[in-house]
Amino acid sequence: MSDSRQLAATAEQAFSTCDLCDAYLTDDSGRFRVLPAVFRHFGAVVRFRGQVSTVQCLDDNSLVRAALAEPGNGRVLVVDGGGSLRRALVGGNVAASAAKNGWAGVLVYGCVRDVAELNATPVGLLALALQPMPTVKQNQGLRDVAVQIAGCLVRPGDWLYADEDGVVVADRNLLD
Repeated sequence: MSDSRQLAATAEQAFSTCDLCDAYLTDDSGRFRVLPAVFRHFGAVVRFRGQVSTVQCLDDNSLVRAALAEPGNGRVLVVDGGGSLRRALVGGNVAASAAKNGWAGVLVYGCVRDVAELNATPVGLLALALQPMPTVKQNQGLRDVAVQIAGCLVRPGDWLYADEDGVVVADRNLLD
């Protein structure tokens, strides 16, 4: 088994976002957050988790591509594309890079493209929608900053858990 597939398999450890929500139902501290139900699954891995790294960009995936070319070590890249539906921030080549480099998943608050390739890529991938238009490469954006994803604060170092039922974020690893 390749390193990236091993990391994907490890990231799929038994957890349920429903069980996590039940366990933290009365937590009003802000340490446990549930993302709105606006994301669709596109990658071949549906259940994934990992420590968060972030990219904030609008219609330019230069920093997304650069981040996913680095060793992921089981992390999840959260991409704040501002909810834009104009351009795809992740496509087949970028998703393949994420899988090859050991990222557990990518959550895109924006669009993706190359759906057939994405569905065959062994990485978790969530996004708002499909958009065939590529981005304009201008090397603009920010890395590892706090972002707002559909009104929910996500910080570098947080932990993200995604499965068939939804996405939750916590300020710490909830499973170890």
